[in-house]
Amino acid sequence: MFCNSLIKFGIFLDFIGDQFDKVATGHYAQLNEINGVVQLLCSPDPIKDQTYFLANLTQKQLKRALFPIGHLRKDQVRQLAIDFALPTSNRKDSQGICFLGKLKFNEFIKHYLGESLGDLIEFETGKKLGEHRGFWYHTIGQRQGSGLAGGPWYVVSKDPQTNYVYVSRNYYASDKKRDTFEITGCNWIEGAEPVKSDVQVKLRHGKKLHDCSLELHPDNTAAVKLASRDQGIAPGQFAVLYDGNHCLGSGVITQAVV
Repeated sequence: MFCNSLIKFGIFLDFIGDQFDKVATGHYAQLNEINGVVQLLCSPDPIKDQTYFLANLTQKQLKRALFPIGHLRKDQVRQLAIDFALPTSNRKDSQGICFLGKLKFNEFIKHYLGESLGDLIEFETGKKLGEHRGFWYHTIGQRQGSGLAGGPWYVVSKDPQTNYVYVSRNYYASDKKRDTFEITGCNWIEGAEPVKSDVQVKLRHGKKLHDCSLELHPDNTAAVKLASRDQGIAPGQFAVLYDGNHCLGSGVITQAVV
């Protein structure tokens, strides 16, 4: 998310200045300009669609963007590469973070943040079950990596101040709704708040969309109520709002109902 808004369409645009009118990238997304306002639209390929990663861009940034393959599905792009005998035609799809290359994510995190032993705490009882190498290695909803027996154990909460990671075996219990959260720092791509309150939301990259209701607040925050539960509502991550294939904008999740 920040790689696009701060680097590709941030520092890089500042660097080239007015030497070039547009910057073309291989993102799977589409642009549509109406009366001087640029809309961000989804790719026809719901799996490869990358509007989630572009939802923090501004009008100024989008007006200098070009997405030449955004109207194509991945299989169509692959076929074009074969037709033109491009050396990348048979390369495997990239699945990781673009700037890491072959470096594993945990190795990247370890290099910059190091390790700090902390307690793994059972959420319901407060009992210490084990230790971890740092809360930054764990994501809300994560199942793997705890090393605990008797699971499956899921990460349900983290405390950066104490370096505690809270886990539970009852993550999917029926009494845990996980359908409501708040977002802050909202970026509305077209420069105005959405008119509709019944929209859709993505909580991570991928084709999964939740129907939801959006309640806007005057301090550039909003409350989001999902029509169905999601086990991966993680404070600190981005929620991206949609109206059909129209990407409305994004906000950072600050609080979720556990």
